[in-house]
Amino acid sequence: MIKVVFFGTPQIAVQSLEYLNNSSQIEVVAVVTQEDKPSGRGHKLCAPPIKEKALELGLQVFQPKSIRKEPDIIEALKALNPDFFVTFAFGQILSQEVLDIPKYETINLHASLLPKYRGANPIQRCIYNGDKVTGITTMITVLELDAGDICKTEEIEITDTMTDVELAKIISEKSPQLLEETLIKLKSGELKTQKQDESLVTFANKFAKQDGLIDFSKKAKDIEYQIRAMYSWPNAFTYYKNKILKIMEAESIPYEGCEENGTVISVTKEGIEICAGTDKLLIKQVKPEGKGLMSAYAWANGSGISGGDKLGV
Repeated sequence: MIKVVFFGTPQIAVQSLEYLNNSSQIEVVAVVTQEDKPSGRGHKLCAPPIKEKALELGLQVFQPKSIRKEPDIIEALKALNPDFFVTFAFGQILSQEVLDIPKYETINLHASLLPKYRGANPIQRCIYNGDKVTGITTMITVLELDAGDICKTEEIEITDTMTDVELAKIISEKSPQLLEETLIKLKSGELKTQKQDESLVTFANKFAKQDGLIDFSKKAKDIEYQIRAMYSWPNAFTYYKNKILKIMEAESIPYEGCEENGTVISVTKEGIEICAGTDKLLIKQVKPEGKGLMSAYAWANGSGISGGDKLGV
């Protein structure tokens, strides 16, 4: 059996933990995750999804504030004598002391085709940039961010309507098998790693809330990418009568005749057509300030917006 300590925090990593725990060739001996954090209006402490799953599976859980600064947890991990550490969206940087604990390696699952999109936000950035293909990579963890040798990769097609939520779900489903195969073949010596091509490195930084503000002078297609990439957070948004209007679904359409960006061309049952760049953007779903998701047509009827009006003000 391959002894593994699993490091992870959010929902995207849960399926991988459960899959490895059920593997006939792998024994998950412990889980390391982030601390419980306050959530909601009552600021009640909530456990990370990985902790909830680990407790359900009867696994030992460690929750360091900073794994690099907690010698008691480091010693406890050493005592487990693991073959591998597996990290998947853990959210903390590991020290060399921690990386040296497993008998073989620390393996990270990264949600891009490295060396493209190193960093914390590969899922949203690939959609934002209009990529047609992304993927997942298992890699040897080193101190430099996402710079270790590549073990295995798997490509994922980005469809024309895919949001970051939908892509994250696909990554969650495809990651477990790739991790299992990586661990088994690394231990057996069958898998030969490859160094990353440093000339192809790009980085994927997190979005800030203000990055969601739509600039209607941009190409309509680029705004569509922005909306899909930010579906989970921070949401692409504009203003109408000084109130925030989140745009949740839209489609770019070739168009000739736009004169002023952000101006409403027409309102139909399909949605609200807006001048954007040299084309038009058909807004289909919105979240008005203080309200839930609704069709753009329903919102238009309630707000009274019509042709010639302008968004962004």
